[in-house]
Order: sequence, then C-alpha cells, then structure tokens
Amino acid sequence: MSQDIREFISPFTEIFALGEPTHLEHAHTWIRNELFEQLAGLGYRSIALETCRIRGMLVNDYVHGGPGDLDTVMKEGFSHSFGENWPANRELVQWMREYNAGKAEAERLSFHGFDFQTETTSAPSPRPYLEHARDYLGVDVDLTIDDEKWSRDEAVLDFAQSPGRSEEAVRLREIGTGLLRQLHQRKTADEAWVRAEAYLTAGLSLLRYHRQCAEPNPLGVRITRLCQMRDGVMARNLLEIRRIEAGRGPTFVHAHNAHLQRTNSSMEMAGERIEWFSAGALVAPVLGDQYTVMAGTLGRNDGFGLGEPDKDTLEGQLQGRFTTWGMTADKPQGRTRQDTSQVMGYFPLDQHLLAGVDALLHVRVGRPVTR
Repeated sequence: MSQDIREFISPFTEIFALGEPTHLEHAHTWIRNELFEQLAGLGYRSIALETCRIRGMLVNDYVHGGPGDLDTVMKEGFSHSFGENWPANRELVQWMREYNAGKAEAERLSFHGFDFQTETTSAPSPRPYLEHARDYLGVDVDLTIDDEKWSRDEAVLDFAQSPGRSEEAVRLREIGTGLLRQLHQRKTADEAWVRAEAYLTAGLSLLRYHRQCAEPNPLGVRITRLCQMRDGVMARNLLEIRRIEAGRGPTFVHAHNAHLQRTNSSMEMAGERIEWFSAGALVAPVLGDQYTVMAGTLGRNDGFGLGEPDKDTLEGQLQGRFTTWGMTADKPQGRTRQDTSQVMGYFPLDQHLLAGVDALLHVRVGRPVTR
C-alpha cells in the first residue's frame, strides 16, 4: 500500500495509464493531478486524457503559452463536458501553463486528447475536419452539407435515419481520400502539416463511424461495433501520441478503466450486453512491458447512491486498507459487488478487470462532479 508513484513504474514504461471506475465523481481526477506533478519530476513530459484529440490541440496550444483565456479553453478544448464543469481539469490546465512558462521546449509539458470525437450514441458532422485539411492544402472542393442531419442522435440510433450510406457520404469519402493522398504528397515535418493530417484522419474516421451507423443490424450489434471503432481510434491516437512524444519522455494517460484495461471490456446498454476490445487491449500487445495500467476503484459515494460495499466484496476488501486513498499492486480476493445496478456509469471491480491491470488506486469515499 503506497502513495509513492515510483513503486509502480519502471525505466521501460512509455505509457503509464490511470483508470477510473466512473465519470460521476472526481476524486480520481484530483489524485491524477497530484500524480502528474510527481511524474513530471521523473521525466514525464505529456499527459493524454479521455477527450477529443482535435479539441485537445487547443488546450496544448494554451499550456505552451499560446493566446486565449482559460474559460474559453475549458469550454472549447474539451469534449464530453469534461471542461467547464470539471474543476480538476481546469486546475491541471492552469498548472501546466504556469509550469511551462520560461522553460525550454524540451522541458515543457504537453497536453493531448486521445479520444474520438463521438459519444457512444452520437457523432458530429465530418465537415469541419475535412474543411481544415482542404484549407491547409488550398484546394477548391465543395464540402457543404447539412450538419444537423449528421450530428443528431437519430443518425446513430436509427439506421434508417443515418446518412452514412448516402450518396453524400460516398462523395465525402471520395473527397477525403483524395485530400489524404494530396496531403501525403506534400508531407513536411512542420506542425501545421501534422495538425492537418490529424484533422483529416478524424474526418475519415467519422465517415467510417457513420457508415457503420447505417448498417441495418440490430441496435446491440451496431453499438458493439461502434464501441470497437471508438476504442480502435483511441488506440491509434495513443500510439501516434507516443510517436510524437518518444524523444521527450513517457506519457501519463487518464481515462475510464474500460478504455485502458488489457482485457476486453463490456457493459449493459439498450438491454444488450456489449463487448469490445478496449484501447488498452489493442495497445498493450504493441507496447508490451512499456505499457503499465493502474485501475481506479471506488468504495462509496453517497452523492450518487453508491453505498458502503459489503466487506466480502473486492471493494470491501480494499476499504480496510486505506484511510482515504492509496495504491497497491496486491490484488484483493472477494466477490463482485451487486449493489451498483442503479448507479449509471459505475463499473464495479471484478476478476476480469483485475486480470487486465497491474495495480489499483482505491478511493474510499468519492465526491460527485456537478455537471
């Protein structure tokens, strides 16, 4: 049992990932900030969060001393509502900007989002992502579409209302593929090119996502494939972030446990059991022992109805080890708690998750986020 992060990383670690069991409380995000300060002192030079990779570029510009104000960055630089109403994220961004002030480029901390632009049941229009690449290349192609038709929830939940198989979608895919070909013909090492490629890759990924939404399959089948696509993009983004950061130091990653564990993930949704390979399950075979993952666990949170776990459950066994929070590589023995079915978004600890992580960070009592 420890609060010293050095006990859980090795000289081989390139990605140290910290999970959380739910987005409903923010104890893990405050602890994440504390740990990142420690890791920065140990040579880590970047952090990647479960937020849109494209939006995260705005945050990175800001923490590197770029223009703008913190309120705008928190509103526009985060997806999934993780900016404005998450005080720990605000503190992180502010601290990184202050830390970087006056430092040489090699010593500055970088911020990355590694998530797709989508929620599970909604996805934005691909237009602005394709337009960014078009404008960078200076080519004349018409990308005018009805954004609302693409971004409404029905476009994901009802395959008959999805534009993913329409003639418009085919035209956009052809345009996007052509732009990608032109972009790689002009490949340079400058930051503007890298950003244009990220935007274009995101746009093409969105088109594939919408194409899957339009398949006339049962909802459970489509949601399963969409979850797999999302985590596939997350895995690709993590590997790309490591390529960018390889010469500067390891990367600290924070997201839901379900995206980071080495084992496949699952959840109940729309009356179906959804199973998919997490980003961690896809990245771990590539990185081997360079990937270390610590799952976050939670004992109680009265704010959203998560009571004290029974002592014979896995979380119950952890409750007795810590006064507030702590980290351990020793995995508990016990049963999976059954009192969480009414707590939306909370994933209890089980043997399957334990098999897919290296260590645990347990919080005895959490506090809910006001969203």
